[in-house]
Amino acid sequence: MRISERIDLDVKDSYTNKLYRSGMNKMAQKVGEEAVELVIEAKDDNEVLFKEEAADLLYHLLILLKAKGVSLEDIEAVLSERAISK
Repeated sequence: MRISERIDLDVKDSYTNKLYRSGMNKMAQKVGEEAVELVIEAKDDNEVLFKEEAADLLYHLLILLKAKGVSLEDIEAVLSERAISK
């Protein structure tokens, strides 16, 4: 995965790595900003912009998950457990 590689290899000119190194507050802030932008686009009819904002949110969320030591598979397991228990 490129996100992990850029962080683990400490790629200096990488936005991903710079954001990761900026700390938890900045990463969480970016996830929040992207979530708001996705909500705004969801209310409009531009599918292209909606997809772009969804991609931005997912990208920033993946960086935050990496910082928290949580994998996407961990999140999938939570969702699977919820589906089983309901």
